[in-house]
Amino acid sequence: MSADSVEPPVGLAEHYARFRVSERLLLTGHAHQAWPDVARDAVLDAYDDAALAVDAKWARAQVRADRVRDGFRALLDDPGGALTLGASAHELLVRFLSALDLRTRPRIVTTDGEFHSARRQLDRLAQAGLEVVDVPARPVTSLGARLAAAVDDRTAAVIVSSVLFETAQRVPGLDTVAAACARSGAELLVDAYHQLGVVPLSLRAEGLDDAWVVGGGYKYLQLGEGNCFLRLPPHATSLRPVVTGWFADESDPFAGATYDPTSHYRGARVMDFFAEQGLAPPRLRAISLHQRGLLAAAFDDLDLPEDVVTRDRETPPEGFGGFLALSTPYAAHLRAALAERGVHADSRGSWLRLGPAPYLSDAQLTAAVGLLGEAVAAGRRSRRLR
Repeated sequence: MSADSVEPPVGLAEHYARFRVSERLLLTGHAHQAWPDVARDAVLDAYDDAALAVDAKWARAQVRADRVRDGFRALLDDPGGALTLGASAHELLVRFLSALDLRTRPRIVTTDGEFHSARRQLDRLAQAGLEVVDVPARPVTSLGARLAAAVDDRTAAVIVSSVLFETAQRVPGLDTVAAACARSGAELLVDAYHQLGVVPLSLRAEGLDDAWVVGGGYKYLQLGEGNCFLRLPPHATSLRPVVTGWFADESDPFAGATYDPTSHYRGARVMDFFAEQGLAPPRLRAISLHQRGLLAAAFDDLDLPEDVVTRDRETPPEGFGGFLALSTPYAAHLRAALAERGVHADSRGSWLRLGPAPYLSDAQLTAAVGLLGEAVAAGRRSRRLR
């Protein structure tokens, strides 16, 4: 099987027996993918190491943490890059924000399409007096240029996602934003959470060598909670975060403090599992494009009224990340109706999100979309949908 084959490894679903992926329509690939059975073994290993070594367990835990770091470095195409690990993207975002000189540069540029971990924190900072500029995320084709144009010498940082969490649209032109930040002395933080595991990322190739990158493995990488990272650019050692833990030192001033190492046991083992199964970024991208394309084609075949539910047909397939976003004023209702029919999906505002995953079959994906058609028909009969 080639490295970019659209077919998942034969028998892949069998490795997810406890999540029963063959029996369930889990279109949660963009939010919470199933964990392979080896993840449970790793959790037990963490307990056993603690029982055996007690406080000396940390040397064993460090091996797993290093494996997780190496895995994220590979996903960023950033060998030897400096990474700080954390339990959540928000925790790492706060450490980053605490390192900025907000007295001299009291301005943050971001978009109105950022995930809640950034959105709520920045809204709160704005309430406290910080100037936060929300650049409209749409149209996404010009977002990079508009962000770059918003940077000035009062700007401390630009915070932007590489793939938008509501629509799955990829954000082009981040190299333009990076260049604008470099000219003005501002920092650039890229949230790559919705890119890793479905769209290959090379910081060097995309002109992001000097960017900060935050992300994690809760979604597409199947690592579970507690596996997030902050990639530190080469100049990061010149910054001193106010929020810093007792693990921090001169080599990593952004490190935190005592944490639950179980997450890294699970994350390290799942990263090994992906390597064993040949699930490297090019193959994951090929699988994702195939599965999302199948969902889109099946949805189009339903020929549903566009004022009820529709999708973006202007952006080419390569312009999306790993899920199908359907625009509908009835997103919450349709999510609940799908749940009643055994389809696990989610909604964000006016977007119904359907997220495939490598362990799902084509038949499962088409069946789920068929049930969406049933849900819309039932809603129209009951007049819940106009």
